[in-house]
Amino acid sequence: MSELVKKQINDAKALMEKAIAHADSEMNKIRAGKASPAMLDDVMVEYYGTPTPLSQVGSVNTPDARTIVVQPWEKSLLPAIEKAIKDANLGVNPQNDGVIIRINVPPLTEERRRDLVKKAKGEAENGKIAIRNIRKDANEKIKKSKADGVSEDEIKVGEAEVQKLTDAYIIKVDQLTEAKEKDIMTV
Repeated sequence: MSELVKKQINDAKALMEKAIAHADSEMNKIRAGKASPAMLDDVMVEYYGTPTPLSQVGSVNTPDARTIVVQPWEKSLLPAIEKAIKDANLGVNPQNDGVIIRINVPPLTEERRRDLVKKAKGEAENGKIAIRNIRKDANEKIKKSKADGVSEDEIKVGEAEVQKLTDAYIIKVDQLTEAKEKDIMTV
């Protein structure tokens, strides 16, 4: 196999790894009945006029399976953090006791669990679309390498390799989805 084709396959593999990592991080943000600091990853707090991630203005911990505790590094940020959590529309109600913010994570209803499974499947589909787009781009680049003297046979072998990669990474996305669905539906 020519070096150009190998390079395209390696590039495609690296991009597919990133797509899997992104899909995994998006699925981790979907709550599964248990409290998780990842639930607050997207919360942005007004910090001296600048939207700042919550993790950069305080520590986020889970003392038990149903509670998240936010300990701000500056007490003056308590109201801003509380407002940011409410504005994030996570379906939780932060409680400010003047020192920390405590969030009780209510157990999920059956209907809410099904909604979260749909959301997880949507994220999985986004991951699969990204992987297919990477396959398309890699195949186009491999076909263009014909102009650089790569033979038809090498192009076909390269495209077959890219397809094998695509199939393997789509299976990984399916496994992530299955695990997340099981996590969500477990009471």
